[in-house]
Amino acid sequence: MSETVDELTVTYQEGDVTTVKELDKVVLTKGAWATVMFRYQDLDRKTGEFGPDKYTIRRYQKRNGEYGQRSKFNISSRDQAQQIIEALTRWTND
Repeated sequence: MSETVDELTVTYQEGDVTTVKELDKVVLTKGAWATVMFRYQDLDRKTGEFGPDKYTIRRYQKRNGEYGQRSKFNISSRDQAQQIIEALTRWTND
């Protein structure tokens, strides 16, 4: 759990091994409810290499001074990310 939005991360370690590596994040909203978009990579355990970029949007709620994740939406591929970008661009440019 994190006390501030800036401390939120998707980086995950199992022992000394990083299995999820955060590449970037954008804080979309702050407050009692925070929305954060992350760019990350998962470790391929067979090869020991990190895979392609992935994206996730997560919602956090602050309770008792700490943020806890309440929901998430994983964008499954670069193609899906591009489709989302195109749809939002079309909707916001009308």
